[in-house]
This record gives sequence, C-alpha cells and structure tokens, in this order.
Amino acid sequence: MTSIPVLLIIGPLGVGKTTVLEAVEYRLRSAGVPFAALDLDALTQAYPPAPGDDPYRSGLMFANLAAVWRNFQLAGATRLVCAYVVESRDELDRYRAAIPGAAITVVRLRGSDETVQARLSGRITQGDPASGDVPKEVRERRTRWSARSRELAAAMDRARLEDALVETEGRDVHTIAAEVLRSTGWPGA
Repeated sequence: MTSIPVLLIIGPLGVGKTTVLEAVEYRLRSAGVPFAALDLDALTQAYPPAPGDDPYRSGLMFANLAAVWRNFQLAGATRLVCAYVVESRDELDRYRAAIPGAAITVVRLRGSDETVQARLSGRITQGDPASGDVPKEVRERRTRWSARSRELAAAMDRARLEDALVETEGRDVHTIAAEVLRSTGWPGA
C-alpha cells in the first residue's frame, strides 16, 4: 500500500487553522507539490441539526473525507493537508480508516486566549456590536464558541497529540505556514 502523507493542522476554535491552511496551500502550490487541501468543517455542514450522539458530525465528516479523498487521488493528489479539531489519539485511527495508507503528521497551532477570543467574537457579525444591538441567539452562540474554544485548548494541552507545536501569537500567517511545513519536513517551507 502506498503511504499518503497527511498533514493535520489542529487547534481550538479561533486559533487560525483555516487561515494557516490557505497559506500552506499557497506554499505547496508554489513548490509544485501535488496535494489536496480541506477545511474539514465544510464536510460537516448539513441540516437537520446533528444527532445527539454525534454533536459535531464527526461520523459524517469521516464518511465524506473518505469519498472526497478518493476523488482527489483520481485528480492526481499525492498528499492531503487538512484543518480541523482533533481531541484524542482515537480520532487519528478514524483518519487512517478514511485515508488508507495515511502517514499522519499533526501540527497544533496555539495562540493566546485573548487573541483567540477576539477572533471568535469578530466572526459573528449579525446586529451592531458597537451599539450592543446583537441578537440573543448570536450572543449565545458567541458564548458557546468561547467556552468550547477554551475547553479545546485545555484538552489539547493535556493530550499533546501534536508532532509539532507552532505558536501563532503576533506572527504573520506566511511565517507560520513556513514553520508548519519546515517543522514537519514537508516541501514548500
């Protein structure tokens, strides 16, 4: 079986996974590396609401990942880079099941709580935050995201799933992307 290099960019909500993923994509493309890139949140977006036994739709995400990866391979991709939240080593086995031959490297992004919380509050723009005119459901969503991000940061600090830890605080996204690639031995650094 062919080994498939898979780079997982992980971190709590608001740390910059998607932004770093995009900068990594740019660097890999510039280096002429055949790859596919996915913000795995996109593979969970569906309605009706997630079932109670899978509140973050991870089952749907892994099923979709398996199907999408096969298509990317047919299109010539030999590597996969993804951004997502990974909380436990058990989840890495699910990636290996979805991507046969996956050789997974995990890079965790870490930023200050202040910066992460500011990014999260900037994501939801309904209403007029300056005047305090923000709908109740938006305020509640911000509160949930804020709590979940802090919970994930603490869990990731305990679990230490990463092969490399990259600090994001006060750093340019292209510098961060170069460090992600350099620290993992991927091309494009």
